[in-house]
Order: sequence, then C-alpha cells, then structure tokens
Amino acid sequence: MTRSDPSLAREFAAALAWWRSAGVDCDFADDATAWLADAAPETQAQPDGAGRIGASGAASSTGQQSNPASNRTAPVAVPQPTAPASPRRNLLGDSPPADLAAFRQWWLESPELDTGGLYPRIAPRGDSGAALMVLVPQPEEHDRDVLLQGPQGRLLANILAAMGLDDSATYIASALPCHTPMADLATLAAGGMDAVLAHHIARAAPQRLLVLGTGLGTLLPPVKDNILREINQTVVNTPVMVSETLDAMMDMPRLKARFWKRWMEWSASN
Repeated sequence: MTRSDPSLAREFAAALAWWRSAGVDCDFADDATAWLADAAPETQAQPDGAGRIGASGAASSTGQQSNPASNRTAPVAVPQPTAPASPRRNLLGDSPPADLAAFRQWWLESPELDTGGLYPRIAPRGDSGAALMVLVPQPEEHDRDVLLQGPQGRLLANILAAMGLDDSATYIASALPCHTPMADLATLAAGGMDAVLAHHIARAAPQRLLVLGTGLGTLLPPVKDNILREINQTVVNTPVMVSETLDAMMDMPRLKARFWKRWMEWSASN
C-alpha cells in the first residue's frame, strides 16, 4: 500500500502545529525601542484597572489573545547632543606677516597657533618665488628641526631628484605647524587655518604648487581648472596639482606610479 503525498493544506497545518508545540503562538515585531529613555508622562490619570478591563474584555469577547506588538507603546525619541561649531578666529591678527621671513617667525612663535605643546613647530624651508612649492598636511612625527626628516622626506627627496629639482628650486611647507595626529582639517579650516594657508602661499609666491594630500582641499584657496586663484583678494594664476599623501604612497606602491604618470602629464602643460 503506497502512501499518498501530503497536500499543501496538510503541510501548512503541520507547520503551524510544530510552531505551536514549540511555544511560539504570538506575533512579534522588530521595531527598535528606546529602553533607557524616560517614559512619556501620562496626560490623564485613570482609575486602577480601568485601562486593563477594556483590553481584556475585548480579547475575551472574541476569544483571541491580544497581540503584544499592537499594545507596545511608541518609542520615545532621545535627543542627541550636538557638538558646538568651532568659532572662526582671525589667526593672522590685524597686522599679518608682511614677507616670508616674518611669516616663518610668526609660524614658530605666534600664540594664536595653539598646538598643545605635544610636538614642536617646524618651519617651512626654501625661498620665495621657487619653481615648485610642495605642500604636505603636517610635519612627520619625529621632525624636530627640519621639516620632513623621516621616511616621507626621503621619498620626497627621491621624487624631486627624479623631477630634476634641487633644494634651491623648491619650497617645502606644511599646512599645520606641528605633527597633529588625527587632525580634523575641515574643522581647522573653518576655525581660520584656511586664511593662514592662503597668506602663506601668497608670501611664498611659487611658480607651481604640488599638494600632497587630497584632504587639504578644505584648506586651499579657490581652485578652478587646476589654477589657484584669489589669494588674499589678489588674483593670481598658480598651477596646482593635488595628489595622495607621501605616507599613502609608501603604503601602496601603485600610487607612486599613478602619481608619476599624472605629474608627467601635468608638468608638460604647466
């Protein structure tokens, strides 16, 4: 005697019976609930048991169990604290440094550039009017007297040598005066460091600008069609190329090849 295949209705009934035997007989929802939030105050006090009688009576009259998900109170929205906006300051003061020598001294000594004293301030190196200005986000961690004394500096020296540029033809600077771990460049720019960088570039007056750090875009003056314009209300035409940081190139060698290809194309037309 062969056994007939169970029908779809019998399979469905068997599945329901299995879940019922397992103790799962209620519907549950996955909505997030703010368990630690303060309960919403009741608008009107009710007599003891008044609310429960109506709910239980409705359930008993239909002979069905009430759904816990339908009786759940709505989640209470927890207000999130908002961080105060960083106030913008005039870091350069009413008498900004007039030339590059005065800017270097201000860069090392100005109390407006509060660095916390964890790392020393490092001055830029080079002369005004250089054929190429190289801008990096910040000094290396172990820099003490000269900017980029570590592995990044050695990589940059090799790059400049391949370009055919020596120290006398380059001006090397950092956007921040000292090594700053996890620096928030956007916040620093909004606080006034973008004006400091614009003044710095104007005093250096390079023929071309190489920016090693895509995150420096928030600190740079307006750039249009790879041309730096309007530094300190003075219209200039300084070609600029933006690429990855030196430490990123050391971590990912393929970035070196991509940088060199872009440099060859950019330098041929600038």
